[in-house]
Amino acid sequence: MTRSTTSRRRVLASLGAGIAAAAAGCTGSGGIDGKPAYEDGNMGEVNASNASNRTAAEMSAAEALAEQESNTSVTPLNSLSVADHEFVVEDGYLGATVQGTVENTGSDRIQLAEVRTRVYNDAGDMLGQYLATTGDLNGGSTWEFQVIILEPPADVADYDITVLGTPS
Repeated sequence: MTRSTTSRRRVLASLGAGIAAAAAGCTGSGGIDGKPAYEDGNMGEVNASNASNRTAAEMSAAEALAEQESNTSVTPLNSLSVADHEFVVEDGYLGATVQGTVENTGSDRIQLAEVRTRVYNDAGDMLGQYLATTGDLNGGSTWEFQVIILEPPADVADYDITVLGTPS
Protein backbone atom coordinates (compact mmCIF):
# COMPACT_ATOMS: atom_id res chain seq x y z
CA MET A 1 0.00 0.00 0.00
CA THR A 2 1.34 3.41 -0.92
CA ARG A 3 1.46 6.47 1.31
CA SER A 4 -1.11 8.20 -0.92
CA THR A 5 -3.64 5.36 -0.52
CA THR A 6 -3.23 5.36 3.27
CA SER A 7 -3.75 9.13 3.46
CA ARG A 8 -6.89 8.95 1.34
CA ARG A 9 -8.30 6.19 3.52
CA ARG A 10 -7.67 8.25 6.65
CA VAL A 11 -9.33 11.28 5.10
CA LEU A 12 -12.34 9.21 4.00
CA ALA A 13 -12.59 7.57 7.42
CA SER A 14 -12.48 10.99 9.11
CA LEU A 15 -15.13 12.35 6.76
CA GLY A 16 -17.32 9.33 7.42
CA ALA A 17 -17.04 9.80 11.18
CA GLY A 18 -17.84 13.52 10.83
CA ILE A 19 -20.91 12.86 8.71
CA ALA A 20 -22.13 10.21 11.16
CA ALA A 21 -21.67 12.63 14.08
CA ALA A 22 -23.57 15.37 12.24
CA ALA A 23 -26.40 12.98 11.40
CA ALA A 24 -26.61 11.97 15.05
CA GLY A 25 -26.96 15.59 16.08
CA CYS A 26 -23.55 15.93 17.71
CA THR A 27 -22.73 19.20 15.98
CA GLY A 28 -25.32 21.30 17.77
CA SER A 29 -25.04 23.25 20.96
CA GLY A 30 -26.64 22.06 24.11
CA GLY A 31 -26.14 19.82 27.01
CA ILE A 32 -24.14 16.75 27.77
CA ASP A 33 -24.33 13.70 25.50
CA GLY A 34 -26.44 15.47 22.88
CA LYS A 35 -29.21 16.23 25.37
CA PRO A 36 -30.69 19.72 25.21
CA ALA A 37 -29.55 22.39 27.65
CA TYR A 38 -32.51 23.98 29.42
CA GLU A 39 -32.49 27.53 30.73
CA ASP A 40 -34.49 28.61 33.76
CA GLY A 41 -37.73 30.47 33.30
CA ASN A 42 -38.86 33.63 34.98
CA MET A 43 -42.27 33.28 36.61
CA GLY A 44 -42.66 36.97 37.44
CA GLU A 45 -45.98 38.02 38.89
CA VAL A 46 -48.97 35.85 37.98
CA ASN A 47 -52.06 38.00 37.47
CA ALA A 48 -54.39 36.67 40.18
CA SER A 49 -57.52 37.76 38.29
CA ASN A 50 -56.60 35.47 35.38
CA ALA A 51 -55.30 32.58 37.49
CA SER A 52 -58.60 30.72 37.84
CA ASN A 53 -58.88 27.11 36.76
CA ARG A 54 -60.30 26.32 33.33
CA THR A 55 -63.89 25.18 32.99
CA ALA A 56 -64.46 21.68 31.60
CA ALA A 57 -65.11 23.10 28.11
CA GLU A 58 -62.00 25.32 28.29
CA MET A 59 -59.88 22.37 29.47
CA SER A 60 -61.15 20.27 26.56
CA ALA A 61 -60.13 23.01 24.09
CA ALA A 62 -56.74 23.46 25.78
CA GLU A 63 -56.07 19.70 25.71
CA ALA A 64 -56.86 19.62 21.99
CA LEU A 65 -54.25 22.33 21.30
CA ALA A 66 -51.55 21.55 23.88
CA GLU A 67 -48.59 19.61 22.50
CA GLN A 68 -46.94 17.04 24.78
CA GLU A 69 -45.31 14.49 22.45
CA SER A 70 -41.77 15.54 21.55
CA ASN A 71 -40.35 14.86 18.10
CA THR A 72 -37.45 12.39 18.02
CA SER A 73 -35.88 13.96 14.91
CA VAL A 74 -35.01 17.28 16.59
CA THR A 75 -31.63 17.98 18.16
CA PRO A 76 -29.80 20.97 19.68
CA LEU A 77 -28.60 23.31 16.91
CA ASN A 78 -26.11 26.17 17.25
CA SER A 79 -28.23 28.42 15.03
CA LEU A 80 -31.39 28.19 17.20
CA SER A 81 -31.84 30.14 20.42
CA VAL A 82 -34.66 31.28 22.68
CA ALA A 83 -34.33 35.07 22.54
CA ASP A 84 -36.93 35.77 25.24
CA HIS A 85 -39.67 33.97 27.15
CA GLU A 86 -42.12 34.51 30.01
CA PHE A 87 -44.89 32.77 31.91
CA VAL A 88 -48.22 34.38 30.99
CA VAL A 89 -51.74 33.58 32.17
CA GLU A 90 -54.31 34.18 29.42
CA ASP A 91 -58.09 34.42 29.73
CA GLY A 92 -60.30 31.55 28.64
CA TYR A 93 -59.11 28.18 27.43
CA LEU A 94 -55.46 29.20 27.00
CA GLY A 95 -54.85 29.65 30.74
CA ALA A 96 -51.21 29.14 31.71
CA THR A 97 -48.77 29.63 28.81
CA VAL A 98 -45.11 30.27 28.16
CA GLN A 99 -44.62 32.79 25.37
CA GLY A 100 -41.51 34.06 23.66
CA THR A 101 -39.36 34.31 20.57
CA VAL A 102 -36.96 31.86 18.91
CA GLU A 103 -34.23 33.11 16.58
CA ASN A 104 -32.60 31.24 13.72
CA THR A 105 -29.27 33.09 13.68
CA GLY A 106 -27.87 30.89 10.92
CA SER A 107 -28.25 31.30 7.18
CA ASP A 108 -29.83 27.86 6.58
CA ARG A 109 -33.52 27.04 6.82
CA ILE A 110 -34.60 24.88 9.77
CA GLN A 111 -37.10 22.24 8.66
CA LEU A 112 -38.66 21.83 12.12
CA ALA A 113 -38.18 23.85 15.32
CA GLU A 114 -39.51 22.67 18.69
CA VAL A 115 -39.66 24.60 21.96
CA ARG A 116 -39.79 22.33 25.02
CA THR A 117 -41.00 23.68 28.35
CA ARG A 118 -40.96 21.70 31.58
CA VAL A 119 -43.07 22.96 34.51
CA TYR A 120 -42.45 22.28 38.22
CA ASN A 121 -44.36 22.66 41.49
CA ASP A 122 -43.13 24.25 44.75
CA ALA A 123 -41.39 21.01 45.77
CA GLY A 124 -39.39 20.96 42.52
CA ASP A 125 -41.31 18.01 41.09
CA MET A 126 -41.86 18.10 37.32
CA LEU A 127 -45.57 18.39 36.57
CA GLY A 128 -45.26 17.95 32.81
CA GLN A 129 -43.53 18.84 29.55
CA TYR A 130 -45.29 20.97 26.94
CA LEU A 131 -44.23 21.96 23.43
CA ALA A 132 -44.72 24.32 20.53
CA THR A 133 -43.50 23.53 17.02
CA THR A 134 -43.14 25.25 13.69
CA GLY A 135 -41.82 24.27 10.31
CA ASP A 136 -39.67 26.04 7.75
CA LEU A 137 -37.89 28.64 9.89
CA ASN A 138 -35.70 30.50 7.41
CA GLY A 139 -32.18 31.63 8.23
CA GLY A 140 -32.07 35.00 9.96
CA SER A 141 -35.76 34.87 10.94
CA THR A 142 -37.67 34.69 14.22
CA TRP A 143 -40.69 32.74 15.45
CA GLU A 144 -43.05 33.91 18.17
CA PHE A 145 -44.20 30.84 20.07
CA GLN A 146 -46.88 30.08 22.64
CA VAL A 147 -46.71 26.90 24.71
CA ILE A 148 -50.03 25.91 26.32
CA ILE A 149 -49.55 24.51 29.84
CA LEU A 150 -52.35 22.25 31.10
CA GLU A 151 -51.49 22.66 34.79
CA PRO A 152 -53.44 25.24 36.84
CA PRO A 153 -51.37 28.45 37.16
CA ALA A 154 -51.41 28.22 40.97
CA ASP A 155 -49.67 24.81 40.77
CA VAL A 156 -46.76 26.05 38.62
CA ALA A 157 -43.88 27.43 40.67
CA ASP A 158 -41.12 27.28 38.04
CA TYR A 159 -40.32 26.27 34.48
CA ASP A 160 -37.36 25.73 32.20
CA ILE A 161 -37.12 25.91 28.42
CA THR A 162 -35.05 24.87 25.41
CA VAL A 163 -35.30 24.89 21.62
CA LEU A 164 -34.30 22.10 19.23
CA GLY A 165 -34.54 21.67 15.50
CA THR A 166 -34.06 19.63 12.37
CA PRO A 167 -31.92 21.23 9.65
CA SER A 168 -33.13 21.12 6.05
